[in-house]
Amino acid sequence: MKPAHQFLALLVVAIWGTNFVFIRLGLDELPPFTFAALRFALVGLPLVFFIPKPNASWKAIISYGLFIGVGQFGLLFWAMKADISPGLASLIVQMQVFFTVFLSAAFLRERISSIQLLSLFVCLVGLLVIIFYTDGDTTHFGIILVLLAGLCWALGNIVVKQAGKVEIIAFLAWSSLFCAPVLFAIALIVEGGAQMASGIINLSAQGWLIVVWQTVGNTLIGYGLWNLLLNRYSAATVAPWALLVPVFGMLASAITLAEPMPIWKISAATLIVIGLALNMRSQQTV
Repeated sequence: MKPAHQFLALLVVAIWGTNFVFIRLGLDELPPFTFAALRFALVGLPLVFFIPKPNASWKAIISYGLFIGVGQFGLLFWAMKADISPGLASLIVQMQVFFTVFLSAAFLRERISSIQLLSLFVCLVGLLVIIFYTDGDTTHFGIILVLLAGLCWALGNIVVKQAGKVEIIAFLAWSSLFCAPVLFAIALIVEGGAQMASGIINLSAQGWLIVVWQTVGNTLIGYGLWNLLLNRYSAATVAPWALLVPVFGMLASAITLAEPMPIWKISAATLIVIGLALNMRSQQTV
């Protein structure tokens, strides 16, 4: 990979990792489902007027929107509201890698290697450390929600695999049209119209910047550059850079939000990153 493209890969994972801090700050002003709904409304409504529908079935577009928008981010925002710290959320959600591996084996008949099983075991040990040491900042309920968010992310990955080669920005934009209304409906039921309206009306300038950053930075810049790299290089070359997402997430949370970094948390993070690295290694040796 050329040095310029290495810089772009580093920029993407830095955006994705530090975004967990911005999510946490946004949740200080907005209820979780309202926040998620605004994010995807801003992704979908402007872009679909300028970007044609991707070459994919409506079933794939709608399914992706529900899995990623409602499942992944709806559950993630809900968990991060009060049940898990940003650093640990950025780490645990990467379990989507293994959900994707096993779902690919079930639905796409892809083979699971012994190295992948070993890497899963190492990650599970790290996850058990987190479960054992849960405290006031991270609850078992929060861990379950983030794991479910990772599962929904993996299901979204399977939808993309089955859809074939699609333009990812168009896919994100058009799928957002179907997840944003569902998220608004969930927000109305769970959070109530008064809380939704109050959150949006009283949202500060910083809050609106954070919402816009979810659209422009995390989605358009992040996924756009990532897609550019995947079009130039093999997935085995690009994918390992994603291992740095939880590293940036935990560092940003520790520096910006003063999230404690005790030895158990560092040990768990090390085990999970090693497990993810082993999984990537198994893909390179296939």
